[in-house]
Amino acid sequence: MEGIWGALPIILILLFIITRSMANRQRHVELTNAFSKIQRKRKSRIIAIVHRQEAMGLLGIPMLRYIDLNDAEEVLEAIRRTPRNKPLEFILHTPGGLVLPALQIARAIKAHPGKKTVFVPHYAMSGGTLIALAADEIVLSQHAVLGPIDPQIGGLPAASLVRVAQEKPIQNTDDYTLILADVGAMAMNQLQKAARELLTGTVSENAAIALAEQLSSGRWTHDYPIVFEEARELGLNVSNDMPKEIMQMMALFPDTVRRTPSVRYVEDEAKSVVGENPHKVTMTGAQPQMGRSFSYGPWNPKELKSQREPEAKRKPFWRRNSD
Repeated sequence: MEGIWGALPIILILLFIITRSMANRQRHVELTNAFSKIQRKRKSRIIAIVHRQEAMGLLGIPMLRYIDLNDAEEVLEAIRRTPRNKPLEFILHTPGGLVLPALQIARAIKAHPGKKTVFVPHYAMSGGTLIALAADEIVLSQHAVLGPIDPQIGGLPAASLVRVAQEKPIQNTDDYTLILADVGAMAMNQLQKAARELLTGTVSENAAIALAEQLSSGRWTHDYPIVFEEARELGLNVSNDMPKEIMQMMALFPDTVRRTPSVRYVEDEAKSVVGENPHKVTMTGAQPQMGRSFSYGPWNPKELKSQREPEAKRKPFWRRNSD
């Protein structure tokens, strides 16, 4: 009896791990089927870069995800596997992230010969906006926002560091601040040049120069929200014709850290988010694992059979595509 009680903690831990694994697998299948359905309907390659708070490890420590090098690696591979004439459609929901991977993703999008569209259901700030600049068209839902792309150096706005170094007497400025200001000036010039490059061909040359300067110069705070009307006034090629199915996709990426929702409401009619089941109000799909972006299709229905393969033999399903 004592042996059973002693093994109980281990049994509970194993049970927790198995239950969580099974739930993740089920959500993975739901998300796969949803992407497959929408992607076939739109005849495009859909790539979602969605960053939310995620519970990391067994203890569920919350961590806010952002654009990183792993995202760039996966997105670039997905774009390389996309036929040249197939449209690329990105769903962006991100606070931003590192400049290097954001610029890699943006340049890969720009180089794709097919039509490129970026959908922003809620917000794509900083590096997310940099990625959006590479698209032929940016589609914003009502109240969705973009943001400035001015670089941040050591957690401080590069433009502010440059202004401090210019306005404060050099004899009263420490070397560290001067070094940060120098790096900040280089970063601003680099991002301005990159933005002009990404906007080339989408807007006029003069508009590209003006837009790149406005977005990268630090004229706003870094979290300044650029809404649809202002984005259009700035000269960006934006639309507010957001497809319903794109908005529905966001329900497949829940914030699993918040155990108790901070916002509550009741639908007038019980309808599922994806599908036509009238008895289901919402469907909780697979959330991103470790902040990774997702890329799916184009799909062959026969590939769904591979979901029954042993886990050890399974490759990431987007790598199994022949295109």
